[in-house]
Amino acid sequence: MADRIELDGLEVYGYHGVYDFEKEAGQKFIVDLVVWTDFTVAVAEDDINATISYVDLADIAVDVVSGPSLDLIETVSATIADRINALDGILAVEVTVHKPDAPIHHPFSDV
Repeated sequence: MADRIELDGLEVYGYHGVYDFEKEAGQKFIVDLVVWTDFTVAVAEDDINATISYVDLADIAVDVVSGPSLDLIETVSATIADRINALDGILAVEVTVHKPDAPIHHPFSDV
């Protein structure tokens, strides 16, 4: 059985992008996470230690986004996913990194 933890709209300031001005000035990134796991033991025992804490998931995402500069948001996303996948009890993870202030000179709603 697969249960899931969702964390949406985590706002983090980072310095990612292919342009020098993105690396120098930085910008806001928004991270959404979906993590599949099994809640069976955690629910039966009502024990946070038997599940994955959403605080730990948020800390991983913040650490990556606020950490060393990367060129691609794909790399940012994959790095977050790899770190979460390394946790015990993870069945799968989906990471979405939004870049609301991306340097696009046309109207857009999301990147």
